[in-house]
Amino acid sequence: MSWVFLTDTRVYKLKKPVRHAFLDFSTIAKRRFFCGEELRLNRRLAAKTYRQVTPLCRNASGGFVLGGEGRAIDWLVEMNRLPQTDMLDERIRTDNVTKHEIGKVAELLADFYSKLEPEITNGDVYLRQLVKEQRINRAILLRHEFGLVDIASDTLDMVDNLLQRSRPWIEARVASGAIVEGHGDLRPEHVCLAEPPQIIDCLEFNRSMRIVDPYDEINCLGMECDILGMPWIRPRLNHALDNRFPYRPDTGLLALYGGYRALLRARLCIAHLLERPVRHAGKWRPLAIRYIQQAERECLSSRSPGDRILKNVSGGA
Repeated sequence: MSWVFLTDTRVYKLKKPVRHAFLDFSTIAKRRFFCGEELRLNRRLAAKTYRQVTPLCRNASGGFVLGGEGRAIDWLVEMNRLPQTDMLDERIRTDNVTKHEIGKVAELLADFYSKLEPEITNGDVYLRQLVKEQRINRAILLRHEFGLVDIASDTLDMVDNLLQRSRPWIEARVASGAIVEGHGDLRPEHVCLAEPPQIIDCLEFNRSMRIVDPYDEINCLGMECDILGMPWIRPRLNHALDNRFPYRPDTGLLALYGGYRALLRARLCIAHLLERPVRHAGKWRPLAIRYIQQAERECLSSRSPGDRILKNVSGGA
């Protein structure tokens, strides 16, 4: 969806003139607007990284220049370049993450979520988004050309069942103000263990994808850390939320969140095989299978999936 240009100290992100069901960058005006949204949203968690929206101009001699005088023909987001060696996924791979560093990330996120306005009026967007995306998960993962039917069918059924049983409790969380406008794409590769921590690449192009339960989003980040080999990170992230919010989801609802997110990641992996040309063709199916297997583990993490979804939510049983 974007081209990213790197210098020694800066990053410039130029949005491609594309339109999909979930985003529209088809005009210069829309690309300028979403550059502004990317700057605004990401400054919430990475103020030291996101600098400005910069015009790409054509000057009098017909050349191109960033900023300066001339006719603006497009717009870019300008950022400070973060050290790749300090990104969380890279630190996990090199076994170089401390409890203190994760504690600072957890506190940053907990403070962020606790200050957001509840999405009570628009909170039902969250449930509709879960249902819609799970339907797409099923449609993509069960396409016969991917050879995942035998691998994915039972897990898709488990997530469907958990989602159906969890609807009343998700609705109760919406009514109690637990749903907020969060990050939308919280993954280890978007977390920099700098001083202070910087959390980048908030999903700017579709607000409905940012309407989340904080426990869903932070649990997903923890799950990705599990997959990379550091399972101790997830409980520390969740515990930071426990200190700010009056109640947390039961293991059943967390099982739904984890299973759903893992299947979504599996789908996004396998969808690369629908691109033309396909890049890194041998990578995507094994990675999708890994996420499907993780989704099964997430679903089975509750002893009675769907029966003990949420005990202490307002209006719950």
